Amino acid sequence: MAEIRYDWTAQQFFEVMVLPLDMLLTRAQEIHQKYAAHDVQRCQLLSIKTGACPEDCGYCSQSAHFKTDISVQPLLPVEKVSKAAQDAKNSGATRFCMGAAWRDVPSDERFTRILQMISSVAETGMEVCCTFGMANEDQLSKMAEAGLTAYNHNLDTSREFYPQIVSTRTYEDRLSTLKAARKAGVQLCSGGILGMGETQRDRAAMLSELASFNPHPESVPITLLVPISGTPMEKHSPVPFEEFLRTVATARITMPKSRVRLSAGRNTLTQEQQLECFSVGANSIFIGEKLLTAPNIGIEEDHAMMAEINALRPP
Repeated sequence: MAEIRYDWTAQQFFEVMVLPLDMLLTRAQEIHQKYAAHDVQRCQLLSIKTGACPEDCGYCSQSAHFKTDISVQPLLPVEKVSKAAQDAKNSGATRFCMGAAWRDVPSDERFTRILQMISSVAETGMEVCCTFGMANEDQLSKMAEAGLTAYNHNLDTSREFYPQIVSTRTYEDRLSTLKAARKAGVQLCSGGILGMGETQRDRAAMLSELASFNPHPESVPITLLVPISGTPMEKHSPVPFEEFLRTVATARITMPKSRVRLSAGRNTLTQEQQLECFSVGANSIFIGEKLLTAPNIGIEEDHAMMAEINALRPP
């Protein structure tokens, strides 16, 4: 039904993304049912070090370049992270993600603490994902030995639009970390943000970069921009839901086996809209009150939605 390919061009992605909506969604549903619709993974994300990041990503509340309401928080103790992971598992999460506002993974005693955190989370039986900025193959190999499942490093947008979002690192820097993770035997978690002023062609180009990895990234988070006061993007308008849905469907068609993960900004979608995303490609969500510093949907609402998804699933 769907040939798994690694040679998609940005133009081919765009042609899929702008298909008549009914045709696009039908095609995505067929592939989703064959490859990826059997369960919805619940993940929980914890900020283990918050704020004072030297990067100038224009969407980010944690950048030291912008004046936001985020409080700087040093690296958490291992014990606090271990407890948060156990609480997440008790809430139904099967994957625990840790994020730190760094430009790159530190090489001092903080790295030792990171390895201890990864090990403690792995001991719960959950998958372990981390996002700590740029990382090299040696660091990623050591994290893998400690129990790391996947490393998150989002491309954010297209190669062409990227310089309008970030000036303190390059697109190649992003890709180098993803390539290092692959060499270290670590799964990839990488996606993009919608609503930063990019075009549909930019979204298609970003997905085509991800689909060039062989194998495809195991996880592709799709994020809706959460405009943060004090950042350059604080007044950006929301992306129309159809454009978000088209991106989810296109990701599923072109990366059939990847987990397409609804990430930050999900709280702006209605339950009906989320269910439509799950029908055409999404099969993972983040649970918990916060996604690093962004608000998220309450646990009770998610339980109700999961019950709805289970009720709709064929026997």
